[in-house]
Amino acid sequence: MLRFIVRRLLQAIPTLLVLSILVFAWLRSLPGGPATALLGDKATPEKVAELNAVLGLDQPIFVQYFKFLGRILTGDFGSSLISGDSVLAEIGRAFPATIELSLAALFLAILFGIPLGYLAARFHGRFLDNATVVTTLVGVAVPVFFLGFLLKYVFAQQLAILPPSGRQDVLIEATRVTGFATLDGLLTGELDATWDAMLHLLLPAIALASIPFAVIVRITRASVLDVSGEDFVRTAESKGLTAPVIRRRHVLRNALLPVSTTIGLQTGLLLAGAVLTEKVFVWGGVGSLLEQGIERRDYPRLQALILLAALVYVLVNLLVDISYAIIDPRVRVR
Repeated sequence: MLRFIVRRLLQAIPTLLVLSILVFAWLRSLPGGPATALLGDKATPEKVAELNAVLGLDQPIFVQYFKFLGRILTGDFGSSLISGDSVLAEIGRAFPATIELSLAALFLAILFGIPLGYLAARFHGRFLDNATVVTTLVGVAVPVFFLGFLLKYVFAQQLAILPPSGRQDVLIEATRVTGFATLDGLLTGELDATWDAMLHLLLPAIALASIPFAVIVRITRASVLDVSGEDFVRTAESKGLTAPVIRRRHVLRNALLPVSTTIGLQTGLLLAGAVLTEKVFVWGGVGSLLEQGIERRDYPRLQALILLAALVYVLVNLLVDISYAIIDPRVRVR
C-alpha cells in the first residue's frame, strides 16, 4: 500500500508540471496583462512598460516561467495584485470556509443520497423509484444560484428561521483558532458560536449539496440494480442466506465501488471552489477569491488557485483508489 501511494504521488508530479505550464501560458496570453490590471485607469503605455520591467514581465516567456516554477517550489506564489498580501496567506484564510461548506454539503449528499438510491433500486419501478428519479432530475436541472436564492427567500425572508448570509452573526464574539467556524466554538467552549455557525452553514450546504446528492442517488441506484443481477447474488440466494445479509454483504458493498468514485469526483469539484454558492450566501471562501481574481486579472492569485484545485483532485483520486481496496477485498492495491 505504501509503495502504491508513493508511486501515485510521483505520477502526479508530471501532471502538475504540465498544468503549471498551461496555466502560466494561458494567463500571460490574456489581454491587458498584470501591469494593466495593477495600474487601472493610470495605465499609460510608458507606465505599463516601466511596471513590466519591475515585475520581470519584459523578459522572455520561458525565463518568466522558470522563475515562477522556482518560486512555487519554495512555496512562494507571490503577492496578490488586488490586496498586496501573500497569495498563500489569502488562501490560508479563505480555504477553511470552503472546506467547511464543501464537507457539510458532501455529508448531506452522502447521508441522504446513498440510502435513497438504494431504496429506489430495491423498489424498482414503484412509486418511490419514480419519485426519486424525478427528484434527481430536478436536482441536476435547477441551477445552484437559483436554489440558493429560493432557500434564502423561503427560510430566511418568509419564515425567518435561518440566517440569509455570512458564516456567523457579527454580534457574536467568537474566538478564531482553526478558521472553521463550527469547530472553533467547540474547541473554545463557545457553544453559542458553534450553534450560530451551524445555522449559517445549513442553507448554503443544502444548495451546494443539490447536484452531488442527485448524482450520488442516480449512481447508487444504477449500481445496486446492476449488482443485484450478478451471478454471485443468485448463488448467495441459493445457499439460503437471508435477504438482509445478501443486501449488506454482497449487493451494497459491491455497489459502493462506482459510488466512491463519484463521491471522490464531487469532492474535488466542491473543494475547488463553489463560486456561485459562496457568492449568493456571501460566504467568503476560495470561490470569492477566484471570482475577484478573474474580474481583476490577479495573475498570482489565479495561478495559485488553479494549481491548488489540481492538487486537490490528485489527492482525492488517490484517496478514492485506496478506498477501493477497503470496500472490495478483490481489489489489490500494490
